[in-house]
Amino acid sequence: MTAVRRGAAVTAGLGAAVLALASCGSGGGGGGSAGGTLKVVGSSDVDHLDTSSVYTTWGNMLARQFARTLFGFKAANNFDDAIKVQPDVAQELPTTQNGGLSQDGRTYTIKLRSGVLWNTNPAREVTAQDFIRGIKRICNPAKPSGGKAYYTETIAGMSAFCKGYGSVDPKSASAMAAYQNGHDVAGLTAKDDKTLVIRLTQPASDFTNILALEFAAAAPAEYDGYIPDSPQFRQHTISDGPYQIVSYTPNKQYVLDRNKNWRAASDPTRAQNPERIQVTMGQDSPDVVQQQMEQGSADLAWDQPVPTSRIPSLKSNPDFKIMEGSSSNPYLVFNTLSPNNNGALGKARVRQAINYAIDKTALIQIYGGPDVSEVLNQVIPPRSVGYQPFNLYPTPGNAGDPNKCKQLLAQAGYPRGLTLKFPYRVSSNHPKVAQSVQANLKACGITANLTPDTNGTFYNTTLVTPADAKAGKWDIAGPGWVPDWYGNNGRTNIVPLFDGRQYGPNSTNYGDYNNPKVNTLIDQALKAKDTGTAAGFWAQADKQIMQDAAVVPLMNQKYPIFHSSRVKNAQYLPQYQAYDLNQVKLS
Repeated sequence: MTAVRRGAAVTAGLGAAVLALASCGSGGGGGGSAGGTLKVVGSSDVDHLDTSSVYTTWGNMLARQFARTLFGFKAANNFDDAIKVQPDVAQELPTTQNGGLSQDGRTYTIKLRSGVLWNTNPAREVTAQDFIRGIKRICNPAKPSGGKAYYTETIAGMSAFCKGYGSVDPKSASAMAAYQNGHDVAGLTAKDDKTLVIRLTQPASDFTNILALEFAAAAPAEYDGYIPDSPQFRQHTISDGPYQIVSYTPNKQYVLDRNKNWRAASDPTRAQNPERIQVTMGQDSPDVVQQQMEQGSADLAWDQPVPTSRIPSLKSNPDFKIMEGSSSNPYLVFNTLSPNNNGALGKARVRQAINYAIDKTALIQIYGGPDVSEVLNQVIPPRSVGYQPFNLYPTPGNAGDPNKCKQLLAQAGYPRGLTLKFPYRVSSNHPKVAQSVQANLKACGITANLTPDTNGTFYNTTLVTPADAKAGKWDIAGPGWVPDWYGNNGRTNIVPLFDGRQYGPNSTNYGDYNNPKVNTLIDQALKAKDTGTAAGFWAQADKQIMQDAAVVPLMNQKYPIFHSSRVKNAQYLPQYQAYDLNQVKLS
């Protein structure tokens, strides 16, 4: 997930309360019986309600309730089970043995299960053409998906289709619908209503993960009538999941009721337990949200974390858990293009020196201690593909070694140290992280001049403007990275941050790291036919990246989570950092 967008606070525009499709009805249907209203409380509206572009963790959790994909995940109490790709609308996972995957690994033949219905009146089956429409909408010019590259780089003809789509008027729903319906993607074919054939440009062992992202959810024909994610679209969402949006007040509230057309027998990954799901926004204080859950006036947090200060006292509470994670969040990145200090950060020896300088143990304490976060000394975190533990820059107790840092700086030609520009995010624990790193660098003879930055400008301007990087407006920074999926995820862990061919405006390879050896390993991993082969190439890339000291990995954060005492059957989804709303039973 690029730049922790699944964790970034993106706020939608204000507007009046709106209602979902009048024809949808409310309540009833599908096998739910637990009942009650699940109360979810938090701060921000979703970044996008349209599945083609939704990218925050809470936005994806909401989409999961009313939009279905070919493959997906089933919430569980342990990390390994919850990250396994499962069939959703697809009948089974495609393999060469069952005929779903060709011998060359480039053609998927996906059979859709029956009984998956839109909540239209009358109800109708979800078809292969609905999935083609959903994938085509990923590159609409009005609100193109941040994950578009996953599809343009894998599906035959998708890149050409998207290039042409980019010239269509983004303010005309009819023009966009005409382009979508009048232009085929070479690699997408509806053999019949229940058979989808997808051809790839090369084998991709992670392709079912890509199809499990909400971006690739089925889209009904009715969506052709609206500009994607427009206010009008948000008034007319249609559901093929267990819940449907029956009212929406932007920045204030969502209310979801049971979809009467949903059937448990046709959905292996979801349930329909609460009678109603009520999401209340506008509460910006994590402490207040936590207090409401402890008092029972709220059941789950929407987009707010458990306050770090509360973690020690909650550890014995049965309603509190610390769940496993697999991320590099935060980490230090170097601007290799900076002309400051005579281009010092373009030199590997200087970057290696700074790797020795950082007290990672102190940073772990800022986030609540080793129960909550673990030291990370490489770019691939535990529980991601290619992880093989190693440490090229060991220090006693991971507490830093300023003398080793000084030694390497002198060898690199900087015996008097450096002066670095260090923008930092003002939210959450980031100011404390910046101050801790600043002190570590000072002990090494490096002056880090801190400048505060908001979360929005940090990711949308400061780090992603090549002209500013080349002008030396920043030298080091502390972004974070949470992958778009777990398990076989090198495409979303390594490629966005370290593929040297990716640099440009809005690139998440913020400092323009570029090593042809790493680029070649990336290409070999991406075209691997199986996860084991891909893992070997990703591991080699990890070693090379750390030899080059492209970044300073700091920690892999686990995820503290809490629910009210009336929540039962809380099942976790790591990629959303949340309990699955439809699984919850209320006492």
